[in-house]
Amino acid sequence: MMTNEERRYLERLAELYPTIGEASTEIINLQSILNLPKGTEHFLSDIHGEYEAFSHVLRNGSGAVRKKIDDVFGHTLSNADKRSLATLIYYPKEKLELVRGAEEDMENWYKITLYRLIEVCKTTASKYSRSKVRKALPADYAFVIEELITEKAEVLNKEAYYDSIVETIIQIGRAENFIIALSELIQRLVIDHLHILGDIFDRGPGPHFIMDTLAQYHSLDIQWGNHDVVWMGAAVGAPACIATVIRNSIRYGNLDILEDGYGINMMPLATLAMEVYEDDPCDTFPVKGGSGYNAAEKELSQRMHKAISIIEFKLEGQLIRRHPDFRLGDRCLLHRIDPVEGTITLPDGKSYPLKDRSFPTVRWGRPTQQLIPQEDMSASCLSREEYLALLDDPYSPEWDCVYELTPEEAAVVDRLCSAFRHCEKLQNHMRLLLDKGGLYKTYNGNLLFHGCVPLNPDGSFKEVSIYGETRKGKALYDLLESYVRCAFYSMDRDTKEKGKDILWYIWAAPDSPLFGKDKMTNFERCFIEDASTHKEIKNPYYRLLEEERVVDQIFYEFGLDPKKGHIINGHVPVHQSEGENPVKCGGKVIVIDGGMSKAYHHVTGIAGYTLVYNSYGLVLTAHEPFTSAEEAVAKEKDIVSNRVAVRYNSQRQYVADTDKGKAIRERIAELKQLLDAYRSGAIKEVKQY
Repeated sequence: MMTNEERRYLERLAELYPTIGEASTEIINLQSILNLPKGTEHFLSDIHGEYEAFSHVLRNGSGAVRKKIDDVFGHTLSNADKRSLATLIYYPKEKLELVRGAEEDMENWYKITLYRLIEVCKTTASKYSRSKVRKALPADYAFVIEELITEKAEVLNKEAYYDSIVETIIQIGRAENFIIALSELIQRLVIDHLHILGDIFDRGPGPHFIMDTLAQYHSLDIQWGNHDVVWMGAAVGAPACIATVIRNSIRYGNLDILEDGYGINMMPLATLAMEVYEDDPCDTFPVKGGSGYNAAEKELSQRMHKAISIIEFKLEGQLIRRHPDFRLGDRCLLHRIDPVEGTITLPDGKSYPLKDRSFPTVRWGRPTQQLIPQEDMSASCLSREEYLALLDDPYSPEWDCVYELTPEEAAVVDRLCSAFRHCEKLQNHMRLLLDKGGLYKTYNGNLLFHGCVPLNPDGSFKEVSIYGETRKGKALYDLLESYVRCAFYSMDRDTKEKGKDILWYIWAAPDSPLFGKDKMTNFERCFIEDASTHKEIKNPYYRLLEEERVVDQIFYEFGLDPKKGHIINGHVPVHQSEGENPVKCGGKVIVIDGGMSKAYHHVTGIAGYTLVYNSYGLVLTAHEPFTSAEEAVAKEKDIVSNRVAVRYNSQRQYVADTDKGKAIRERIAELKQLLDAYRSGAIKEVKQY
């Protein structure tokens, strides 16, 4: 007997498949898809604004395109010809320009190249259904390309048939358009789905170009990194996040991202910096990037770096003091400065000399003012012991003025908040992160996330309190993600504000799955020479990754089978040059942050790991630093890549073995129910006459 709920569902399904014939056809189509090979997945992490390297890896599919060329041509093409064909597929427009200037017989070159591309395209498309390939075809040439890459059994003289099409393409002057279209189609078909495991933003100069590219990508998901989340916070107008984003951009010489990429005016901050720090060289606030800066630009950047850093430390202090439940009071450090001695007393009780003793925008407050020699010291002065006790209470009202912005600083922050909130391009990019992203994802038996699952030293899940709710493991991820979405979508003002503050918490808190260190020592790096104060201790997760009981516990927590799946994550660069292995726990854990960011190359020894998961198994690849697209085209120089680890499946995987296959089987079962309902008369067919 059919329940009311089942009937309502089948009636909705009948709107899509109104006849027995249409439902039957869809069952046959879906069943055929189950028997196709599993699509290739491509995993990238920690791109950090390196658009050119990202673009190249995306174009070559981490070697997947070259492998297709090898599969098609074997030993029938020389390595030089294969390399040339691969470069053409990666950069068809740029390569065609060079060929036109060097090739004498372009018509012959067009013909040879078109045939080679058609063969690669045939092989690449063979693992997909005809419908899926058709959807991927460029609209202008869809019919012709489909004819070229489809075997036609009814054509007796196939060679003459295809020759006539190719000859016509060349004769009417469309050869180059077809070469570009075929190359881009191969790029698209060689990778079925793209996974971005966080940190698209910061350090490199082109995160906005990366986001534009991802917005056009045919199939992807994104696991947020802490650098992405702080940009999300900036987009909703969270002041501490905005200050962090600007400081990172200045520090790495990337103000162009804000000014040119997103149209955010930095003049108010520059004016403040020049007025307040006019006589301060700000040498302790260097700019890592910006190699093209002249002396004046460098001086201005350093002053802006200091100005926004002081603003950031004030805003972070305000946020921490507003939320004692975050338990981050030990990161309120401004009030711990002794302006008389030029020292700072850290929470561990140790004092250190300051590299920079100029704080023209900080009001020290009563306890600190009493350290300054005065003619008349009243009896109400604090003793040294009382002063030190107050230092350990960052929430005391005595410190309110230390963390207050000056009127000039507040005006700059207000203008910046408005600029970030009203930047249409930035808002579109953040919506892409929301629509395609989350804090974690389970996909085809694998667990994908950036950072770590917070653990206790014994390997158990760490309990974390968020606004009075205690969570651990998967539930912690889910709660944090819900607050992130509230920051963008909640209609309740208090909930929305909590979401905005949680975005900064995820960026910098020790219990955040995306940060996963005991503290973020930006303040110490700015003001203290002693490198021991800069140390950030990782969560026990990273130490316990080789313990199978701990790793298996994480799989079970997220509903996955530890015998079949993998944990794939990034965030902390793998130091290959020191012998560190990205594959851990017997292959159950794969860390794919090898340092695509140029800032990491000197410590990692490589330029990033990428992972490809196709129907035959997993291939982890280490990449050498990318030079430039121009060199890649002119010298046909691909990224030098080495296969670090390969894990082949005992049997080739098919769509039926994937999450998509599970969903297809469920739809087939539903359609069979619909057929039964049609045949029994429970639901009436709607035929068109």
